[in-house]
Amino acid sequence: MSGILEGKRILITGVLMESSIAFHTARLAQEQGAEVILTAWPRPSLTERIAKKLPKPVKVIELDVTNDEHLARLEGLVRDELGGLDGVVHSIGFAPQDALGGNFLNTPFESVATAMHVSAFSLKSLTMACKPLFPAEGAAVVGLTFDAQFAWPQYDWMGPAKAALEATSRYLARDLGKENIRCNLVSAGPLGSMAAKSIPGFSDLADTWNHRSMLEWDMSDPEPTGRGVVALLSDWFPKTTGEIVHVDGGLHAMGA
Repeated sequence: MSGILEGKRILITGVLMESSIAFHTARLAQEQGAEVILTAWPRPSLTERIAKKLPKPVKVIELDVTNDEHLARLEGLVRDELGGLDGVVHSIGFAPQDALGGNFLNTPFESVATAMHVSAFSLKSLTMACKPLFPAEGAAVVGLTFDAQFAWPQYDWMGPAKAALEATSRYLARDLGKENIRCNLVSAGPLGSMAAKSIPGFSDLADTWNHRSMLEWDMSDPEPTGRGVVALLSDWFPKTTGEIVHVDGGLHAMGA
């Protein structure tokens, strides 16, 4: 029996650790029949080392999503390797330390601008850089968010950045839908990723899931989130776009 991504060509960003959502997405995508290519920044050698733990060898391309030259050359590099793309995974987020950890009121605009550029605008930049590689029948773009409808402790300017990411995904869905390009997000619960560990006091935020999640939540298990991403990359959701699928144990639906 073939997998749900059989014959698909998928570009995945953000593979930094074996424990990352992006790594598990890449593994699951390969297991479901996809050809995968990875991008990495700022240390491609780290991604290349982690990528050796995937079921099949993959090409790693250096890509800083805030660098116009990197974005311009991406099409040619991917075309040489895979010929085209059927899906893109945006697993990128960053905010300077002074934009996190309870410093919301004192964060300078320069740090806010960095968070917005890397974490939100890059979804549009990456999608448009990859768009010439999409076939006429369409493609799927899937990003990762952390529920931006609430103000979370310690998360500070990453919250508005994720809100901007969610709005960006909806506008991309609006403008690219006529070309059958679907744009969706997966809103994950807290996981022990490198990005999470960079947030001061993140354990206090994550502890909410120990008390309020409907389903038991395991911070050390990114696979459920990876499965959500792979499902949205597949043809099983042909008319779903502009959506945010929650893979958070149900906490988003809990009231007081």
